[in-house]
Formats: sequence, structure tokens, C-alpha cells
Amino acid sequence: MIDVLAWAGAGALLLAYALVSMRRMDGDGAGFQLLNLLGSLALGVNAARQAAWPSAAVNAIWVVIGLAMLARLRAARDRPV
Repeated sequence: MIDVLAWAGAGALLLAYALVSMRRMDGDGAGFQLLNLLGSLALGVNAARQAAWPSAAVNAIWVVIGLAMLARLRAARDRPV
């Protein structure tokens, strides 16, 4: 099951990159951040299970960045104009 999750995570990261590269999604938008967050979370779980600690660490940092960016986007959206 974790392998399937990891493949889905890899797909999410590749999809995010492809959509931004083709200018179908903004690189600073919530959709991009969410795809990256979910993809890195899935790959991080798989990397930790495999004891691939450098990859697990990179993906954990990627998750933190994604969460921070989503929080920033939400705060900007909720800020009164």
C-alpha cells in the first residue's frame, strides 16, 4: 500500500511541475503547493520506510515549506482589503 502511495506522490510532484511548466498552473498558487505537499508527504513516508534518510529529510522539509506557503496564501486571502 505504501508503494502505491509513493507512486501517487511521485505522480503528484511530476504533475505539479508539468502544469507549471506548461503555464496551466501558477507556481505560487494553492493548487501547486497542495500537489507538492501531498507528493512530498507520500514520498517521505516511503523513504522513511525504506530508511532512505536523506530523501526522507528532503521530503519532510518540502512538506514544511508546502504547509508554510499554504498558510501564507490563506492568511493573504483572509486579510481584509
